[in-house]
Amino acid sequence: MKEESPGHAEARAQSVARRSVDALYGGDRASQMLGMKVEECGPGTAQVSMRVRADMVNGHGICHGGLVFTLADSAFAFACNSHGDNTVAAGAAIEFLLPAREGDLLTAAAHERWRTGRKTCLSSQLAPARALAAKMG
Repeated sequence: MKEESPGHAEARAQSVARRSVDALYGGDRASQMLGMKVEECGPGTAQVSMRVRADMVNGHGICHGGLVFTLADSAFAFACNSHGDNTVAAGAAIEFLLPAREGDLLTAAAHERWRTGRKTCLSSQLAPARALAAKMG
């Protein structure tokens, strides 16, 4: 049997990632309702953006931390599921480094650090245009 060329394998993996992420996003009403957009994806990686709206701001005048976490979690989910497997998180932690404000465009970039069997370790970083807002993983 002929071996698959590295370029063909990479293109196939990218195609699987795009189809998997598109299918997951298509059924993800929460991410859609929050205005999230998948900007980029690939095997084990996803970049998702969300504009902070007035209805996302808490009593301190900053984006609610749960919504920042939701953005990181969505990027995490798209990256985890980019191999065509159905996976969910068993746990996650986040550190809030800077507040996000109304009008900020937050971008969460999730990257697979390692993957074996049913376990995957990913990290996500969120940033508004001006600085790193939070990190997860």
